[in-house]
Amino acid sequence: MKLLGQRLGLAVMLAVSVLALGARQTVLAQETDDPVKIEIYKRFVDNRQGNPTAAYQAARDYLQKYNKDKDQYTDYLSKWVMFYERDERKRNLPNLINEKKFAEAYSTGAKILADEPNYLRAQIDLGYAGYLAATAKNESFNTTALEYARKAISEIESGKTPTEWAPFKGKDDTLAYLNYAVGYLTLKTTPDQSIDALIKAAGYDSDIKKTPSTYYFLAVAYEAGPYKSLSTAYQNQFANKPETPESKAALEKIGVVMDRIVDAYARAIATAGTDPKTEQSRKDWLAAMTNYYKFRHGGTDTGMTEYIATILQKPLPPKP
Repeated sequence: MKLLGQRLGLAVMLAVSVLALGARQTVLAQETDDPVKIEIYKRFVDNRQGNPTAAYQAARDYLQKYNKDKDQYTDYLSKWVMFYERDERKRNLPNLINEKKFAEAYSTGAKILADEPNYLRAQIDLGYAGYLAATAKNESFNTTALEYARKAISEIESGKTPTEWAPFKGKDDTLAYLNYAVGYLTLKTTPDQSIDALIKAAGYDSDIKKTPSTYYFLAVAYEAGPYKSLSTAYQNQFANKPETPESKAALEKIGVVMDRIVDAYARAIATAGTDPKTEQSRKDWLAAMTNYYKFRHGGTDTGMTEYIATILQKPLPPKP
């Protein structure tokens, strides 16, 4: 998903009128006979409103050449440059993510949040960027991205709003994608947490609710989390032993989790529809689902086709 740029807000961040700048320019001309100093400062004043990029370069030129001056001009230009660079980092962050320059994006994001720790737009972008990086085979930012995503979710749920929701469609869409990112980023390490996040993501009315991978990841999380742990415990405690009330109860717990896995695979298949791009995935999901379905239905797959056809009419079951 594309992340859109932020609108330049430098004028708001450092409100100094053009008249005041013109007055400074006049005073400067009276204070010095250095034509280069006057020319550079004039170039800054002339471009500040209409061409801030050129003004920024002029300010940098001035500060570099006259860095030993400690007066109102260097003080003002130093502040102007600082705010310009802050604003530029905000504007550039989505572009870096779009271009998959993740290392630079996270470095830039860290600087933004060092200046403004509660800047929600950066937290959202960096939280979801972790998912984009991980799907591009770069998991270096998983931990950092999770921190940003969870922080952003907490802030939004508490009532805070970013400077703009784009590229997402609004509050619910943003929360859906952030929870989806958390679900994906925790899938390998803490699948139980992944289940919670993916169920939450699917609960919002957004594209995530209609995305096959949401339910495929959910099935995998159930398999890697509760199913694996319950099955291992059952094998260690009750395998090859006479049935007892305890072993029967343990087996029933496994059965409930298997039903969740069947449900998740069915939703993945159903939401994928007949898209040729997902044909191989649907075959794989169906094969995995069939094993669990047969185990829960006496070794037969009778009714499975109907089950898949109607699964989206049923609410997504909660984590057992």
